Amino acid sequence: MSTDATSLARISMSLPAELFRQLDMMVEERGLPSRSQLIAELIRHALAEHEAQTRPDEMLAGTITLVYRGDRGRVRQQLAESQAEYLKEVISSQHVFLEDDQSLEVLLVQGPAARLTSLCDALRGIRGVHQLQLVTTTALLPQLHEQDVVGSRDIIRPSKQKTNREVAA
Repeated sequence: MSTDATSLARISMSLPAELFRQLDMMVEERGLPSRSQLIAELIRHALAEHEAQTRPDEMLAGTITLVYRGDRGRVRQQLAESQAEYLKEVISSQHVFLEDDQSLEVLLVQGPAARLTSLCDALRGIRGVHQLQLVTTTALLPQLHEQDVVGSRDIIRPSKQKTNREVAA
């Protein structure tokens, strides 16, 4: 995103004094150069969340962060089964064991907003999942493979690689 002076728009806003104080404190604690940078970040997050809620077919990328506890084998099996139903959307997952018989899992996801919401609902329904948060962005991961159907079998090629037809043309 460009931030040169010609691509910037100015806004003026009034805030309650206590909220303004908290905003300044947050800017200072995070070591940001200005309020504008923090407000822009908060707006971007709100816009991505709005996209997920109002445009179910919009493609989004993001993460799902889960904290769960309990019979790890049972919970992990149910999480794996739920993720398998969303194989196109779940790109990868990372799991670590936490203290007090808890686990943290982070899923890298991409897909239509409605599918990501549905995946979150399925994961929330698993007994033992205590926290779940979906964080999305409208910026997408690049396509890794193109898929051509030849006859009854699929041929998968890296998307940057030229096909024989493209080379001959």
